[in-house]
Amino acid sequence: MKKKIGNQNVLYPMPVTIVAAIVNGKTNFINVAHVGILNAGAPHLISLGMGKIHHTNAGIRENKTFSVNILSQDQMVEMDYVGLVSGSKTDKSGVFETFFGELKTAPLIQNCPLSMECRLYDIYELKTHDVFIGEIVATYVDEAVLTDDKVDLAKVKPLLFDMSSRKYWSLGKAMGNCWSVGKQYKKS
Repeated sequence: MKKKIGNQNVLYPMPVTIVAAIVNGKTNFINVAHVGILNAGAPHLISLGMGKIHHTNAGIRENKTFSVNILSQDQMVEMDYVGLVSGSKTDKSGVFETFFGELKTAPLIQNCPLSMECRLYDIYELKTHDVFIGEIVATYVDEAVLTDDKVDLAKVKPLLFDMSSRKYWSLGKAMGNCWSVGKQYKKS
């Protein structure tokens, strides 16, 4: 039997990312789990759902660039910290070491497995949130997390965020091959 629990969004867990942007001349970081893939083909677009109150939003609007970084489990403390304090009151520029890629205004985190350098493509404004749509210009990956030149999630060890439990989770083992395991289906 199913129980109706209202109109809750239970599309969790979501990968935790650190979004970085230059705000008033300084690098700022924010912990963002509301990130989505919009399409698989060119241009490669992703979305960020960020409350309008966040300091980072001004930097994304000003420079029209940002980065999305996927850290590993051993960086959980730093990852959570940049989501706890506001860049309008605390200088978070020294939490992570950064470098710049093609766009020159999207700080990328040096010591993380995966970073995507993005150009602002569009903004969808909601009453309480900005949805930033970014075009991925370049992706940077630590060679240690590659297997056969492909990103290996077991090596990345990303954190996942669950809103209902308010906890970070880790990935388990791979369960099956996409676009393959379904071939075993037999109608009963």
